This record gives sequence, C-alpha cells and structure tokens, in this order.
Amino acid sequence: MSSLAQAIRHAAQVNGAKIASRHAGREQTWTEFQTRISCLASGLHSLGICAGGRVACLALNSDRYLEFYYGVAWSGAVFVPVNTRLAPAEISYWLNDSGSTVLFVDETFLPVIDGLRDQLKTIKHLVYMGNGEAPDGCLPYEDVLANSTPVAATTRNGDDLVGIFYTGGTTGRSKGVMLSHRNLTHNVLQALPVIDMTADDVYLHTAPMFHIADAFAMMVATTMGATHVFVPAFEPLQVMQNLQQEKVTCVLLVPTMINILVNHPSLPDYDLSSLRYMLYGASPMPEAVMLKALEALPNAGFIQAYGQTEAAPVITLLGPEYHTTSGPYAGNLTAAGKALAGIDLAILDEQDKPLPTGEVGEICIHGDNVMLGYWNLPDMTAEALRGGWLHTGDGGRLDQDGLLFVVDRVKDMIVSGGENVYSAETEQAIYTHPAVAECAVIGIPHDTWGEQVHAIVRLHEGASATDQQLIDHCKTLIAAFKCPKSVEFRTQPLPLSGAGKILKKDLRAAYWEDQDRNVG
Repeated sequence: MSSLAQAIRHAAQVNGAKIASRHAGREQTWTEFQTRISCLASGLHSLGICAGGRVACLALNSDRYLEFYYGVAWSGAVFVPVNTRLAPAEISYWLNDSGSTVLFVDETFLPVIDGLRDQLKTIKHLVYMGNGEAPDGCLPYEDVLANSTPVAATTRNGDDLVGIFYTGGTTGRSKGVMLSHRNLTHNVLQALPVIDMTADDVYLHTAPMFHIADAFAMMVATTMGATHVFVPAFEPLQVMQNLQQEKVTCVLLVPTMINILVNHPSLPDYDLSSLRYMLYGASPMPEAVMLKALEALPNAGFIQAYGQTEAAPVITLLGPEYHTTSGPYAGNLTAAGKALAGIDLAILDEQDKPLPTGEVGEICIHGDNVMLGYWNLPDMTAEALRGGWLHTGDGGRLDQDGLLFVVDRVKDMIVSGGENVYSAETEQAIYTHPAVAECAVIGIPHDTWGEQVHAIVRLHEGASATDQQLIDHCKTLIAAFKCPKSVEFRTQPLPLSGAGKILKKDLRAAYWEDQDRNVG
C-alpha cells in the first residue's frame, strides 16, 4: 500500500457493501464513502487546490472529519488538522505558517475563526462542516460535494507529502511535522500484526481526530474496512452509551480517559462486552490505573502504543499478552513494548553511539515511518534526523527480550492528559509578566493527567504576584492546557549548570524519586 487513496479503493472493492461510517443519523457504505470523498476532492480542485496545496480542519469528531482526511488525500493536497484546544493566536499561527488556503470548520469553532479573519493571511475559503444553514462567507459542506463530479484519485503516493501535523517546539513555536503517504501507510502495516483489526470491527473515535494518535487508529480501521463511529469529544457517559449501542469492538483512549472511565460510578450499568481491543498511549499510564482497567474491562485486550508524531506515530506496541499479573509475561506493565517490524530501534549515547542492553540513553529509530522533516525548518530537521536516525528526545533502555522501557525525557516536554506541552513555550508566557525574574516549568506527577504543568518562579525584588495571577496571565497568551496548574515561589536563584542553564533535572528529582516511569 503506497497511498491513502489505495486504502479506500481496497476497502470499496472488498468491503463495498459494509458500513464505513455511522454518525448523527447518517450512514454510508465503503462504496458510497469512496464516491463522496472523490466528490470532495473534485470540490477542492474547483476551489483552486492543486497537488501539494494545504487544507486545514478545525472541528470536533465526526464522519465529515473522516471524509476530510481522505478527500484531501484523494485530491493530491495536504491535510492540516488543527488542535481544538489552541488559543486563537496559536490557531492563526498554524494556518498562516502552513499556508493553508481552505479551512473546514464546524459550528463550535466558527466564532473563533470569525474573530481571526483579519489575521488569516492565506485562507481563501471557509467550508462549513456543521449542520443547518451555512453562515455568510462559508461554503456549505454538502453543497461542495453535491455540486462536484467524482474524480479519479491523485497519483501522489510514496514519499509525496500528505499531512502536516503540528507539534510543540522547544523554541516556543509549534513545528509542522511533514508526513508522507509512505510514512502513514507503512506505519499502519507495521502495526497490524499486533492490532488484529478486521472488517467486522467497529472503531469508536473518542480521542480528538486532530491528534496523530486517533489519525493512526483511523487509518488502521480504514485499511481493514472496519466501521467508524464517533463521539464529538470525550465525555464518559456518552462514550459508554456509544460503546454499548454501537457494539464497539475497538477504541483508543489516553490514560487520563481510561482512568475516568474505569472509575466512573455508572460503568457497571453498561454492557461493554463487545470491546475486543483498547489502544492507549500518548502519556504515562499509572500501574494502579492499568490494574483497575484490567479488572473493570476483562474482555478487552489492552495494547499500549509508544511513539511520537515524527514517527507517524507508532514506534513500539505492548500487546495484550503483557497486560497481565500472572504467567510468563507478568511484570511488564511499565514497559512500552517492542519495536514494530521494519523499525530499527537503538539506544544511543550523547555521541550517538549504541549502548549495551540495559543501559539508558536516547531512543532513536529509522524506518519508512520516519517523517520527511519539519515544515520550513531545515536546521531543526537536520538536528532531529542527524546520522540517519530520528532522535526522539526520550530516554530509555532495552531489556534482553527487546522490550523498551521509557525512563526519562531528554527534552523538556511535558505530557499532560495526552497533550504535549513544551516547557519553553510556557516559560516564555510566564516571563512576559513584569513581576517574574526567573522561572522554570517542569512536569510533576499527577494521578489523573499523568503529568501536571508546574512552574517554579522567582519574582523581582519588591515585586508581587500570586499563583492565580500568573496562571490567568498565561491563559491570555497560550492554550489553557499549556498553562501551569501549580506555581511554586522561591526567593533564591534557581540552580544553574556551568553553561548557565537552569538544572531542571535537579528541580524534577524531588517530585519523581518514587515514580517508576516518567514518560508515556
């Protein structure tokens, strides 16, 4: 499989009469799905989108989001999913930086876009994905399809760019990860031996569809011709209702969601026996939560995915056989799994030399799933891919059986509730407060979110500020999930290295000394 379009043609050919998606009273087969996305591609062409053009989407989960992904790919263009939790200034940055000319938006986020119109330098067309009449200045989604004639899929494939997934940057600006058809399709094929999905499965979109994790699971389900069902966003009762009503067999949740679900008082009221697989990843999974989940959902086979956007995204999988407290595979609940077929995984030292089994170093990989690079950032691309290896920025070790254990973060990224938070970006926001003389942002353990964004701050002599004032200040500049949830004030300068850098490792040590695992 060399392109996303090929996956659709295959699904329509071998599973044409099976249900592709079901949502909000709408239902379509894979044959109908292929026709609709080919019409969507034709509509994009009529809007001036050509090969390599960028098309963005800012919306909650829906069947139309699924069509967006594959319609854009069918047209030969590049999809740009936009994080729904961003602050308005961050949304405009993503859209302008990517050079997107068409934006798909639903009713939830249209007011945000209305307030940004003067700041959007490249957007020429808005396509309204919501229900009901489209507002002024927007093209109705269904009209775009209805007024278009189906077109053949693009010939773009292999190493041609098909998606830009933005992720936080250590310089305080997001980086656009460029993924090709080969990156995405090969990662799916690499994972299928562990994720045994079939055309009879029903996949529920609960994680946000802008996120690479759900996009990956979406592509696995599509490749196998399974059925897609949706909840607009994670809400535990709605998720449980859909799991029961739709007889869902596969779902992807971040550990935070699993924790909420398995501890919900209404869980015993629902029949979730249809659930075959539960995929999870994107943040640390506390072992206590995993044990509770195994007890609460005994029919589900748990599969942990470790990876990052730059790897399209899965690097290792920990299969259901390791999610046990007895037998030969017991004792590995804190492992991240084994490298997928076709991925070379190495633990390298600071000189990029391989380390022996059991020693901790940086997790590095190469394979067909490794990104093309960062959008318009050649220097950062060269650094991340130096020596032919993708440097993940995570520290880990391999055991004698090839199981990867992620033990620490080389970069200063915080993973809170499945969202990546880069400390430099939060620090920049804090530093703009006039009372702040010095700050460091670190991740500290949190029972629900995996990690909590924590700021350690020294104020200017004679200045004053409360923790809430600093948090509220940050919320005017960056997304709420990037803002500190707690603030610690110090009167003495923060510890520095010989090079004058704040020693975050020392600051983190007191919080993590009793933890088995620091990263997801």
